[in-house]
Amino acid sequence: MSNLGSAPIPDTDATPAPSVDPKQGRRAGTAAFVGTTIEWFDFYIYGTASALVLGKLFFPEVSPAMGTLAAFATFAVGFIARPLGGVIFGHFGDKFGRKNTVITTLLLMGMATVGVGLLPTYEQIGFMAPILLVLLRFIQGVAMGGEWGGAVLIATEFAPPGKKIIYGAFAQQGSPVGNLLATVSFLGLTYMSAENFGAWGWRIPFLASAILILVGLYIRLKITESPEMIAATEKAPQKRTPIVELLHDHWKVVALAIGAVVAGVAITYVKTTFALSWATTELDFGRTEFLQVITVALIAQVIIQPFGAILASKVDAKKAILIMLLPELVLLPAMFLLIQTGNFWLAMFGMVLATAPHAMYYAALAGVLAQLFPTTIRYTGISVAYQVSTALFAGTAPFLSQALLSATGSIWVVVCLGLGYVLISIVCMSLLLRGKSWINREGETGHLAKTGTTPATPTDSVTTASTANH
Repeated sequence: MSNLGSAPIPDTDATPAPSVDPKQGRRAGTAAFVGTTIEWFDFYIYGTASALVLGKLFFPEVSPAMGTLAAFATFAVGFIARPLGGVIFGHFGDKFGRKNTVITTLLLMGMATVGVGLLPTYEQIGFMAPILLVLLRFIQGVAMGGEWGGAVLIATEFAPPGKKIIYGAFAQQGSPVGNLLATVSFLGLTYMSAENFGAWGWRIPFLASAILILVGLYIRLKITESPEMIAATEKAPQKRTPIVELLHDHWKVVALAIGAVVAGVAITYVKTTFALSWATTELDFGRTEFLQVITVALIAQVIIQPFGAILASKVDAKKAILIMLLPELVLLPAMFLLIQTGNFWLAMFGMVLATAPHAMYYAALAGVLAQLFPTTIRYTGISVAYQVSTALFAGTAPFLSQALLSATGSIWVVVCLGLGYVLISIVCMSLLLRGKSWINREGETGHLAKTGTTPATPTDSVTTASTANH
């Protein structure tokens, strides 16, 4: 790791950005936001259901604690599949364009989600129920693995000069809004009897996603291919496949980016999916009560998150990252301490405070990653970095948290796990940005400057690792 940022990083696109129609840019930002909101809604309802009901319905032969652990394991399957989706759809997105790829991922996610809503339980079909559940979750993961990168690029490649991080935040905003919709949908269902909820009520959000998918498809069919992708495909064709070129020429950036993503994706599952299970099984919170806590925190995230993109666009990148993430080292332990009191209002206050740091960081993350790779491998590059990180850290976060709690009986071991996630991102993002600053913040298109040289075209980008030995 000490030499990870010591060698020069290959230059990316040094061509001026094509002109962007402002109307198309706004439409692309809207399409990215709406599409990711729907996809994240589909993805998050599984997480909420796994914390509340899936263990009982699909793994009834084990204890409640082990059933929850098994449900969280199937939850993790979706994350394990996401790198595969990133490679598959990244390849097609880099070779043939962003638009058709994100339409395909939306359809795939919709079919898998509705499939979960229609799936018979263990009581009805025996061991085939958990097998089919895992399969559908895997398909969800493949779809999400391809969705995120395409949505980010649909937004950032239509961005006006100097606005890539701001436009990238449109795609990022879909995550808290989708999570909020998922939480609210289950919050409403908790008012029905436990018997009806377990029998059929939990299926409603999964089946209702079919309507949302149709809305998302209508919006995405209205957008055009991104101007940067059109310009890139008009040049000479690629000599290698995107994943080969990425790992051969840009592996250092990918490695650092994987670590940089961790705090933006893993912490939320410790704070919501795991905390929901912990508070409703180990503490005295009811399902409805703690879902209200999470709902208020998500509303706060929707409001606060965009300010991270604004901050990262106006302040030196490395400084902005520290401003956003360092408070998490104090606020995360405070959140669990306040939840442990069992007081509804203190738990809500703690979760709202602890949500702000990682939410602001997440908003800026997409725009930073989107400027690290050349156009012709950009979809693959950001997808692999983001999805490998989610597979290794985010998808396993509820499982590891529950396993640590079960093994030690102490919530503070889980807190240490969360703090570790934050420190990984601080270190990796700092190395990624070491010795560099934003180039011409008012300016033009994004690419990495050749080390020690002046870029051929000034850019609205983040440059990467220093040539000095680390």
